[in-house]
Amino acid sequence: QVQVVESGGGLVQAGGSLRLSCAASGSGFSFNVMGWYRQAPGKQRELVAIITSGLTTYAESVKGRFTISRDNAKNTVYLQMNSLKPEDTAVYYCYVRGGNFNSWGQGTQVTVSS
Repeated sequence: QVQVVESGGGLVQAGGSLRLSCAASGSGFSFNVMGWYRQAPGKQRELVAIITSGLTTYAESVKGRFTISRDNAKNTVYLQMNSLKPEDTAVYYCYVRGGNFNSWGQGTQVTVSS
């Protein structure tokens, strides 16, 4: 069974920074893709950033402000968020995918005050 545990959300003022972490675990599983999605109130869940085989993909709205990275030895993915804006307020979900499975974390709230 795959477990995905996020941490690092919170309340920050506009222009501030936060770092999210997500650790995936599960005996015998390989996590080929790891990344972050977010869902704001009344909106659909959207991709924030994905990393796979060292390649990264970002939503246009976060390019230049957010950085995704991964520690393969720990099966942990990070999202460094700088220059945060009120429109970044959302629940952020960690996503992992392997050969024949995908799994989501429980979500962590990020609130950016103006």
